[in-house]
Amino acid sequence: MDFLKRLEDYRSMENSLAWEGSFQEYLDIVKQKPYVTQLAHARIYNMIKDAGVEETDTGKEYKFFSKEIFGLNKPLEKLVEEYFHPAARRLDVRKRILLLMGPVSGGKSTLVAMLKRGLEQYSRTEKGALYGIKGCPMHEEPLHLIPKELREAFMKEYGVYIEGELCPSCRMRLETEYAGKIENFRVERIFLSEENRVGIGTFTPSDPKSQDISELTGSIDFSTIAEYGSESDPRAYRFDGELNISNRGLMEFQEMLKCDEKFLWNLLSLSQEGNFKAGRFALIYADEMIIAHTNENEYRAFISNKKNEALQSRIIVMKIPYNLRVSDEVKIYEKLIRQSDLSNIHIAPHALRVASIFSVLSRLKESKKQGMDIVKKMKLYDGEDVEGFKQKDLKELQNEAVDEGMSGVDPRYVINRLSSALIRTNTQCINPLDVLRAIKDGLDQHPSITPEERERLLNFISIARKEYDEMAKKEVQKAFVYSFEESARVLFNNYLDNVEAYCNGVKVKDPITDEELDPDEKLMRSVEEQIGVSENAKKAFREEILIRLSSYARKNKKFNYNSHERLREAIEKKLFADLKDVVKITTSSKTPDGEQLKRINEVSARLIAEHGYCPVCANELLKYVGSLLSR
Repeated sequence: MDFLKRLEDYRSMENSLAWEGSFQEYLDIVKQKPYVTQLAHARIYNMIKDAGVEETDTGKEYKFFSKEIFGLNKPLEKLVEEYFHPAARRLDVRKRILLLMGPVSGGKSTLVAMLKRGLEQYSRTEKGALYGIKGCPMHEEPLHLIPKELREAFMKEYGVYIEGELCPSCRMRLETEYAGKIENFRVERIFLSEENRVGIGTFTPSDPKSQDISELTGSIDFSTIAEYGSESDPRAYRFDGELNISNRGLMEFQEMLKCDEKFLWNLLSLSQEGNFKAGRFALIYADEMIIAHTNENEYRAFISNKKNEALQSRIIVMKIPYNLRVSDEVKIYEKLIRQSDLSNIHIAPHALRVASIFSVLSRLKESKKQGMDIVKKMKLYDGEDVEGFKQKDLKELQNEAVDEGMSGVDPRYVINRLSSALIRTNTQCINPLDVLRAIKDGLDQHPSITPEERERLLNFISIARKEYDEMAKKEVQKAFVYSFEESARVLFNNYLDNVEAYCNGVKVKDPITDEELDPDEKLMRSVEEQIGVSENAKKAFREEILIRLSSYARKNKKFNYNSHERLREAIEKKLFADLKDVVKITTSSKTPDGEQLKRINEVSARLIAEHGYCPVCANELLKYVGSLLSR
């Protein structure tokens, strides 16, 4: 019954959105809401902007794309600010075909699909509302009814710009049905829909010998020629080509560069003048965005052909590279797995991360900067500071490799291997090692990979494995340290007391004997060395800790164990190093005693409760870390 109620509510909402009235009534709407007359590019730009924009470390994040597309903030910012924004302001950019160029499975089709679905939803909102002439095959803007001679006066009174002319069908109807009285024309609210072929179209090239240009521009209705007597009578023509029905929205031109030349010629006039030729009619105005996508090899072949020069000048190319951030690559795989029916399979923590590390490494270019290796570069791109480099160095690294992300392992390959691992698992749980094994097996089955490329990819699998080893040890370390949390707090406070004394040049008072002692340099260095603080950098690090401590004190906030990320990491590593033998004996013992078993159960329970493990992968993790520590 709940669903039937929702169905009824949905129907009521649909009915409330519908509107029909006279042209005169439409003018009242235009006066109150001039945005209903906005052109296609402006509507698309406002749709993206209205969804929200947020400033991030990697550039502007457009909320419109953020649920589906990850790690492409920079390319998307360029797309919105350098194409959609000027096009929305009626600059010449809108007269260009937008061509998305990038490697396979890089998100181009997803981006286009999002624009289509977004337009469908936006046209049902208040801000995205638009109206068309009722019965017009191209659902065109009703203001086209206003004669050219009166448009300047209309713009002064209403503040609305009118672009375009009536389609042949509406021009004839104005004379035959309405005797030239435009105020009697009926107007209706339209809702963009690819399924209903309203404002959103898709053209896919097929065999050039069998494909007809009518798929783009419409065709003669031979069944009515006898009735109307002429092929140039609009009533004897079907204005149902993709260019016709895409008016007021967008048309996706799939595999445009593979298309026969005669189909591309229609785009020359449309992209430059905003109109196209169909049948025996004058040029037909169309307000739509043409968006196409291709890969780099096809684009290079296209521009090398001199015959394509006229169309080249009418294309704006936007590069859509692969994502280069590990954390965003994880989101891509999570999204793809969510769409599948594998809810009964548990994916262990870090399983998707090791796959992402492998993928991203394959897309990065080696840097020539001294001290920068590919692993450091990967971490820096993912928002981590690494030894010798900060986030401010990112720009220089990106400029060093402008084509970075245009090649490498595509997400589709990795998700195929993940699917294989998920389906083949016997334990209803897959861990990072299962994932790396599946990726490696896939390389063996890939006939197109050269021996050199295979060796390179195997090296990245090895690096991903090493990164996982560190993650696994850290995960167990944290779980074990929890059992010794009081020890961690004592060590933390002891370190702070010594740092404060060192920076202020005073002695430390022994809490038991009250004896005044020099700051314990050995203790401080044993903590700092855990996170790579060198002898030369120790003073700056300690002063940074003291500044943070003072800042917290001024704000009446307690500076505790979790207040400084790097110091917390150092304390945990130091404690773990001291406990290493305990962890090694506990995790690697084949016949643990009562105390060891109790500790294993405590650690396993913490991994399950707070870190997302299941009993199977928690047990496997402890065994694996035990084997690592025993080496």
